[in-house]
Amino acid sequence: MIEFKNVSKTYSNGTRALKDVSLKIEDGEFVFIVGASGAGKSTLLKILMREEVPSSGTVVINNYNLNKLKKREIPYFRRTLGIVFQDFRLIPNMSVFDNVAFAMRVIGAKEKEIRKRVPYLLSLVGLASKARNLPNELSGGEQQRVALARALVNNAKMIIADEPTGNIDPEMSYEIVDLLDHINATGTTIVMVTHEHSLVKQFNHRVIKIDSGEVVADMEDAEQISVDVETHQISTEDEKTEEKSTGMFFYEPGTNKESEDFFATYGLDKEIGSSVDFGDSDALGDTDIDYSIYLEDYEVKTEDGGEQQ
Repeated sequence: MIEFKNVSKTYSNGTRALKDVSLKIEDGEFVFIVGASGAGKSTLLKILMREEVPSSGTVVINNYNLNKLKKREIPYFRRTLGIVFQDFRLIPNMSVFDNVAFAMRVIGAKEKEIRKRVPYLLSLVGLASKARNLPNELSGGEQQRVALARALVNNAKMIIADEPTGNIDPEMSYEIVDLLDHINATGTTIVMVTHEHSLVKQFNHRVIKIDSGEVVADMEDAEQISVDVETHQISTEDEKTEEKSTGMFFYEPGTNKESEDFFATYGLDKEIGSSVDFGDSDALGDTDIDYSIYLEDYEVKTEDGGEQQ
């Protein structure tokens, strides 16, 4: 469950990104978040992922009170989430299999479990035959499906999708949201930020509209909302708000360093780390990545079931 109670966020430069936001998303819901660029959607997502903390108000997600979350607890909270980004953020010199397996390896999963779980997820997203391919050998839609498999591989209770169809064609966009819809049908909560009105209309789930940092509409179905895809104007039946010019809370793919760092460390701070032997080094792919930075320095499970500090 997600619950925001009177949440506001003001940045150090005085910009008030969120203003007294209150909303509740129950377990198992599928919710579209819509709004013009600069409306506050990115700040909302950062608070959801505990990249930012509210200036005031309370946020509770998956039974974690984010206001009171200790630094060492943040990785465990983030592991209850699956994150899907607009620009995929796959590791280019790793195979499809290893990109998905990576999310399990960084939390110390056993290779036996990885070899069982990853093929299942790749089959789920229709990419079993692409397991040995590198990301640059895939289409945009296929890369996004790899990213979705990676988000699901650790049994996340909730998927947060930030414009997941922004870099793929309309047909593939439908397939990605259709896949999310099927995942939601199994009980996984889906929160998806999008500008694409056609998808919102087709899948007809709850829609939350944000404008100037405030929730201005919360609708149970897409029939109540109208979005002009060409101009990115978003409106309810009684109002129409033209998209604002690009602001500090909008970012082009690859330019948001904070979000990139978030996935790069899977929610861990880079200064926290310990060396872990994953066993067969070939399984990690041909890469110079130092995996020790992705692991916390406490209670890391070893292959024999023990713990190393």
